[in-house]
Amino acid sequence: MKEVVAGIDIGGTNTVFGLVDNAGNILCENRLKTTDYPKINNYISALSAGINNLMQGHTDLKLKAIGIGAPNANYLKGTIELAPNLAWKGIVPLTDLMKKKIDVPVVLTNDANAAAIGEMVFGGAKNMKDFIVLTLGTGLGSGIVINGDVVYGHTGFAGELGHTIVIPEGRDCGCGRQGCFETYASATGLVRTVLYMLSEMREESSLRDIPASELTSKKIVEAAALKDPVAVEALDYTAKILAFGIVNAVSFSSPEAIFLFGGLAQAGELLFAPTREYVDQNIQSIFKGTVKILASGVPENNAAVLGAAALAWNELKKS
Repeated sequence: MKEVVAGIDIGGTNTVFGLVDNAGNILCENRLKTTDYPKINNYISALSAGINNLMQGHTDLKLKAIGIGAPNANYLKGTIELAPNLAWKGIVPLTDLMKKKIDVPVVLTNDANAAAIGEMVFGGAKNMKDFIVLTLGTGLGSGIVINGDVVYGHTGFAGELGHTIVIPEGRDCGCGRQGCFETYASATGLVRTVLYMLSEMREESSLRDIPASELTSKKIVEAAALKDPVAVEALDYTAKILAFGIVNAVSFSSPEAIFLFGGLAQAGELLFAPTREYVDQNIQSIFKGTVKILASGVPENNAAVLGAAALAWNELKKS
């Protein structure tokens, strides 16, 4: 019998789940629409049935544990707490509900921490004990690993670098405050920057032809690759703010590497090169040359399920 874990990624719209071996191979996977199940008990029934169906299709496999990545997930308590983009309100005892359906160890964390564990178990941080993963998508998520362990803090919600304030009284953030890191250094942050620059800059730009509602970070990066002046300026500004956040994080935990992951990281060297330059200019001299800024080593299309699976494998290793 081959041992596997189930990796589950719960998103606001879709839930993806798969069976993963300890080498990081996804042997099979499926998905369901999170939004189809406004009641948590119905959702848990559908999800556990989905995992059981995958297992029944592979009778040579033995399920050892379940790892789950979800928004507002608390690793210490196994709960999802006050998640704004999920239908289940309040505090949801997710691991307990799942264990009642499938009797194996169940472990839960937020998606950015799952990405960090995925990087450590299956990606570019395999031989590292101190690193940070920044997920640059709609928001900015972060998973901080110190001495081989994810930092959870007193409450289970430590490591929210996206909600450190980089510009006092700056842009409005979904968290209710202003000037948070994620309002600048994320895919949506880049779009906000371009919309502002289009109103301030006189230069010709192909981005002026795109309706604001259709503007995406991908289109901006494509324009920057063609040397569009507004796109180039916006990416440079984004890199500068990203570098400030990185410099502050380095002062706090002195990581060996910062891994950039997610939609905005797809910009490649258009983002990485100026970010490295700004980090080098602004970093405290004691940390100069000590931290690498790298692309994630986990394939983007499988990252969420692999991160959740890595969480489960890592937990089994501890026990």
